[in-house]
Amino acid sequence: MTTTAPSTPGVQLLEVSPEYAGQRIDNFLLARLKGVPKTLIYRILRKGEVRVNKGRIKPEYKLQAGDIVRVPPVRVPERDEPVPLAQGLLQRLEASIVYEDKALIVVNKPCGIAVHGGSGLTYGVIEAFRQLRPDCKELELVHRLDRDTSGLLMIAKKRSMLRHLHTALRGDGVDKRYMALVRGNWAASIKQVRAPLGKSNLRSGERMVEVDEEEGKESVTVFKVLRRFGDFATLIEAKPITGRTHQIRVHTLHAGHCIAGDTKYGDEGFSKEIRDLGGKRLFLHAYMLTVPLPDGGELKLQAPVDEMWTKTVERLSAPI
Repeated sequence: MTTTAPSTPGVQLLEVSPEYAGQRIDNFLLARLKGVPKTLIYRILRKGEVRVNKGRIKPEYKLQAGDIVRVPPVRVPERDEPVPLAQGLLQRLEASIVYEDKALIVVNKPCGIAVHGGSGLTYGVIEAFRQLRPDCKELELVHRLDRDTSGLLMIAKKRSMLRHLHTALRGDGVDKRYMALVRGNWAASIKQVRAPLGKSNLRSGERMVEVDEEEGKESVTVFKVLRRFGDFATLIEAKPITGRTHQIRVHTLHAGHCIAGDTKYGDEGFSKEIRDLGGKRLFLHAYMLTVPLPDGGELKLQAPVDEMWTKTVERLSAPI
């Protein structure tokens, strides 16, 4: 395939070389217009804006050697160019910053926003902050929170801070505390859950974490009761000593008290009762964080829960 000079600005004229003979025009364009949405390619084909030998063709047209394909102007994103994010989302995340200095940002991540793109998501918190802080070329997530978990999330602005915090996380220098609303009356005697966790794949392809006494990795969470709502629910504090995927969610389930709104490990009946009170979210929130700073100081932060959480708990505690 050779490209001749464009006849008008932005128009491409592509000559089909023998090795592409017999290929459908839609597949030919999909391979050449990298980064252009598939829907746009089919739209210009449907509208007759793509011409072969100056004539209109259908998406199933099979190319012949020597064909001249006219492609109308289409904007191809630059390599690694970020997907522009909605201003509303960017403003929401900017407003969620609870701490920032020259090397670190800490945000109170809203429920429902992933920390990074992937698995069908084009963006997450880190992609948003790379647009919010274009001059910070080394922005990286220090750790992760599940998409539906809210609360304190650290983003390093410098590699030196990232290395420092990763070292602190591997040791016992970082203290992270979560709040969770769980089913039932949590026994005061359950102060710690030590249960090894392993990952497994269901037939559907969904990844699950479960207690695996033989092959699981050591996992420890310390718990404390914050508030009781009779036998119906308990507000607890969870302090993960280890940092396994879904650790708090699986350890509360293992203790017999799943988290409200947990679609993966929870109880649908309990979650529905909480939804009926207005609680349409996972009730897990990273509310307290203590981290050592490179200069020897210490950063202590707390993040409030959102309005939905607050109002649901108020309704739980209201007299019937």
